Amino acid sequence: MTQLDIVNGSDSGTGSAQGQSCCEQSEEQLNIDQAVRDRYADAAQQKEQALCCPVDYDAQYLSMIPQEIVERDYGCGDPSKYVHAGETVLDLGSGGGKICYITSQVVGEAGRVIGVDCNDVMLALARKYQPEMSQKLGYSNVEFHKGKIQDLKLDLDAFEAYLSEHPVKTSADWMQAQEVADQLRNEQPLIPDNTVDVVVSNCVLNLVGKQDRKQLFAEIFRVLKRGGRAVISDITCDEDVPVQLQNDPTLWSGCISGAFREDEFLAVFEEAGFYGCTILARQPEPWTVVEGIEFRSLTIEAFKGKDGPCLDRRQAVIYNGPWKAVIDDDGHKLIRGKRMAVCDKTFNIYSREPYQKDITAVPPHENIALEQAPQFNCHAGSIRSAHETKQGKTKKNVAPAEDCCGTDGCC
Repeated sequence: MTQLDIVNGSDSGTGSAQGQSCCEQSEEQLNIDQAVRDRYADAAQQKEQALCCPVDYDAQYLSMIPQEIVERDYGCGDPSKYVHAGETVLDLGSGGGKICYITSQVVGEAGRVIGVDCNDVMLALARKYQPEMSQKLGYSNVEFHKGKIQDLKLDLDAFEAYLSEHPVKTSADWMQAQEVADQLRNEQPLIPDNTVDVVVSNCVLNLVGKQDRKQLFAEIFRVLKRGGRAVISDITCDEDVPVQLQNDPTLWSGCISGAFREDEFLAVFEEAGFYGCTILARQPEPWTVVEGIEFRSLTIEAFKGKDGPCLDRRQAVIYNGPWKAVIDDDGHKLIRGKRMAVCDKTFNIYSREPYQKDITAVPPHENIALEQAPQFNCHAGSIRSAHETKQGKTKKNVAPAEDCCGTDGCC
């Protein structure tokens, strides 16, 4: 057991053996972290064909990246294609840095890319080419940090610097190290709250043990700005993975045993507080089949920012179709073609992606200041009166001009 293994911190989210399910106990015996570290350390030094599935990346971005990184970086999708210029991007499990270096070209000089990984060999590979990539691009916007993706507050480089000067030899040393780790989380967080526009990840979340996944999604939510989003590519399965497969280190480190069940993958984002959860890409044919279970790549998008009070400013939205009616993550039922009453928060959310293409926003007839707006019942599902949402000041009994339809008339 290493010094880092024994200092998990008070907010690690890891339960005791007594409180774990049988599956979680099997994971504990397996030592997932060790299996993943060993597999990916080897893969960073020599290309492994069987690790994750082939992905077609944009050739113009790959041409800038050293071949050693291209060959020894592994994934199952391309979240970088959903990133925009000028954004701050966090790549979870950044490995050899391929997605980071692709994304750095997409976001440009005004953007910023942060890679986080806990594998020393992979980090060394990614950092090796930072000067070369900066010279090629003409700017430097990529940085790599050592950390666990389910604990984005703890800077492991800083923590290891402490451990090198204060090795853990006794229980008192261990408790002191825990206190230092917590102090680093609180005073010098690796990724501060509300600082990232987009969190991306490429076939990494399934490598995290199930006992740590609630904290993992909470951390993704924490670091995102309001209105920010997660774009995640990962391996999913169509059935539950049995315990005997979960306890296989080769299958787990190979992105199979820890796969999310397809229908539950979006649900975990919803449970963490995200909205607008959408499947962006789904591999039509399975990447592999093990004991009749299909495993395939899925890329999803999920947004942060639905928290806050519901205030009534007499706003409405019209769902454009094609469905007769839809229900959003908060239970709002939108009926096609109807002026549905919504609160100010929901009105603003619907005015942005991923909803804006399907929604017509209808502002109120008379503007109501936010500080004067009363509470709104978001569960009423009421239709907004046209008298509250007429556009502009209504004139009575004013017929349209005779030439409104042109010289040929309206028909």
